[in-house]
Amino acid sequence: MRPFKYTPAIDAKGAVKALAGNQHSKFLAGGTNLIDLMKEDVERPNELIDISRLKLTQVKQITSGPDTGGLYIGALGKNSDTANHPLIRQHYPLLSQAILAGASAQIRNMASNGGNLLQRTRCPYFYDVAMPCNKREPGTGCAAMEGINRMHAIFGWSEKCIAVYPSDMSVALAAYEAKITVQSISGQERSIPFAEFHRLPGETPEKDNNLEHGELITAITLPKNNFATHSYYLKVRDRASYAFALISVGAALEIKDSMIMSVAHKPWRAYEAEKLLKGRIPTEANFREAADVEMKNAKPLEHNKFKVELGSRGIVRALQMASGTNKA
Repeated sequence: MRPFKYTPAIDAKGAVKALAGNQHSKFLAGGTNLIDLMKEDVERPNELIDISRLKLTQVKQITSGPDTGGLYIGALGKNSDTANHPLIRQHYPLLSQAILAGASAQIRNMASNGGNLLQRTRCPYFYDVAMPCNKREPGTGCAAMEGINRMHAIFGWSEKCIAVYPSDMSVALAAYEAKITVQSISGQERSIPFAEFHRLPGETPEKDNNLEHGELITAITLPKNNFATHSYYLKVRDRASYAFALISVGAALEIKDSMIMSVAHKPWRAYEAEKLLKGRIPTEANFREAADVEMKNAKPLEHNKFKVELGSRGIVRALQMASGTNKA
């Protein structure tokens, strides 16, 4: 690991100011991803701004304003505390399930909510500094394109990068149409719809999200919803723990008079599947049709063609579990 300056932040304003003043600095919260990347020489900040002591850990119901009835989640709350909070377990169980499916108990006890959103891909070529990687070093190429790409993307990738975004928590946040509150360099807050927070690789795979350097995530806002009784998080992986997903599906349904009123699952938002399911009866046949419509646009690579069928089956299974129509 390379030497760096350590700067503890007293408040959010000071943290933003410190980071904005140094283009090679990073925020440090739980450090569960950043420190690993620094040890591997992938990330090379010359200064870490410690924000772990800022008072941004509260989870509370929103009682006024446009998001009344929704939930405020502090960005520096720990993943474990968030997953087990009574308000989240009762009203947003999909989020609880998704968080608890991720990483290990030790990591969840350290990892922050905001940091979870900012974690970087686990692509082995990204971690191997001896290999070309446009995400790590723009313009060098993508070794995974012609390499072993079993774990890589089948949606949204470009010729520059085929890496997969790893967060389980983000699947649920996408389904709930969360909003991310950030404090900008000017001291003003801005709200980013979750669908606009992360970026596809396109021509600039080194940019994972739409934050400006110096901006600090302060909170996650979840709107009020009717999904609590009909939601399910499905994660398919090579082993039961300490493994990232081959595919994951977050399904959330609103069912009225046995008809599907609205549905969401993601991080790759399945708009075609949602459109097809609205107004239909929750049956396996309808779920399979929705899955087929969504997966027809997948672009598998040499080693991950199995993900198309696995993804289709995963969508059906998650929708069955969420709707209560599963046979097993």
